[in-house]
Amino acid sequence: MRGFLIVLLVFFAPMAGCLGGAVDDLVPERKGIPGGLTLACLQDDRFTSMVVEIDYEAGYKPLTSSTDMLLERLESVCAKPNGITLEFEAVNFDHDGAWSDTDVRTEAWAAKSGEVQDGGVLRWQIIFPAGEYDQDGVLGVAVDASTVALFGDTIQNADGPFGRPSVEDVENSVIIHEVGHLLGLVNLVYTSPVDHEDDDHPGHSSNEDSVMYWAVNSADLANIFFSSLPNEFDENDLNDLAGLADGSIAATDQLWT
Repeated sequence: MRGFLIVLLVFFAPMAGCLGGAVDDLVPERKGIPGGLTLACLQDDRFTSMVVEIDYEAGYKPLTSSTDMLLERLESVCAKPNGITLEFEAVNFDHDGAWSDTDVRTEAWAAKSGEVQDGGVLRWQIIFPAGEYDQDGVLGVAVDASTVALFGDTIQNADGPFGRPSVEDVENSVIIHEVGHLLGLVNLVYTSPVDHEDDDHPGHSSNEDSVMYWAVNSADLANIFFSSLPNEFDENDLNDLAGLADGSIAATDQLWT
């Protein structure tokens, strides 16, 4: 098993952390569940362009390599003939203490610069707040159909010995992992024709080479790492997304205006 397995334990925490809970509270407000706007991204019959709003507190702006990679991954799978744009905004969330799923949703939605579904424009949001999540070791969480949070304080402490993997490697991976959940991976709003979901941790890939992989065993972070963390969707992930896009795989729980 590749060296990155041990580090994944740090930033892919239990299901309730990586995928926000309290789903029943989302439906009345039309916030949806992670994957609830999968077709809105993958298809272009309703939304022809997309904005990813990135709200960050002072000192927590994401690395350029992370946001460039995010844009590249989204452009490779989402049908948006009028383009995908990243919008950056410095925000003061004015939040004390650890972040819960509800805190992330509340603060993120208060900071949104526009409607999630606005005419032909789809808007997703990633926040980079100060502070940590209320479950130890969680670097990122997807809390509804359009909202993700990454916790920079925890990311800064997730690099391996001798900088392998680096903070940059970790941030690159976790941003793609959490947006992968907004895309519905793995089996969040569909059933894949291929068995590639981790049986013990639903919503994650069983393939250690996928960015959607879930690490299941504890390990000593003092190990030296020589491999890079995964930051790409694997063949099964991409095939699932293609099937959702062309309708050969049915999607559930989709939000549409």
